Amino acid sequence: MSVSVLPPPSPAPLIFEYNGSAVVAMVGKNCFAIACDRRLGVQLQTVATDFRRVFKVHDKLYIGLSGLATDAQTLYQKVVFRHKLYQLREERDMKPQTFASLVSTLLYEKRFGPYFCQPVIAGLGDDDEPFICTTDCLGAKELAKDFVVSGTASESLYGACESMYKPNMEPEELFETISQALQASVDRDCLSGWGGYVLVVTPTEVRERVIKGRMD
Repeated sequence: MSVSVLPPPSPAPLIFEYNGSAVVAMVGKNCFAIACDRRLGVQLQTVATDFRRVFKVHDKLYIGLSGLATDAQTLYQKVVFRHKLYQLREERDMKPQTFASLVSTLLYEKRFGPYFCQPVIAGLGDDDEPFICTTDCLGAKELAKDFVVSGTASESLYGACESMYKPNMEPEELFETISQALQASVDRDCLSGWGGYVLVVTPTEVRERVIKGRMD
């Protein structure tokens, strides 16, 4: 009698869930919002409640990095370095579409030993047209006209954003919508939560707010 032995499960999904994360970006009328939760954990143990996953590239371009926290910080340092080289050479800021291609290429270069991150990129391009996209850890881009999500709470975020999103929202309504979607989603995911950071970016200003959530 032969006994078949199943191969062990892939460690990759467990690594993506190791620290917990929730990142979402949403488009409004000539503006965009990007938000993340504040929890840094080691599986079910909470280590910090003020961890930031959304980073500024320049005044009209931001990147959110879900996944393994150490890889997220390393990847952010690398893309900032590449962007500064671009600024020195071109004497201008990088457009969101160009930056998305840069991040995609950077991830694909490391495909045999990847960064365990899923970036969310949001920015204002030509004529202040909002641009959002996300990639997987190998750099495959997914563009969207409404919202993109990543992290351990992504399934809940998809449902909340689908039900709450409306096109052409003004900045204040956009802030309210993305905040409610984030809060509703992280309440259904034990690996993310503890409040959130929300940034609403318009052609003239950036509003950053900290939202409070359940602390249990």
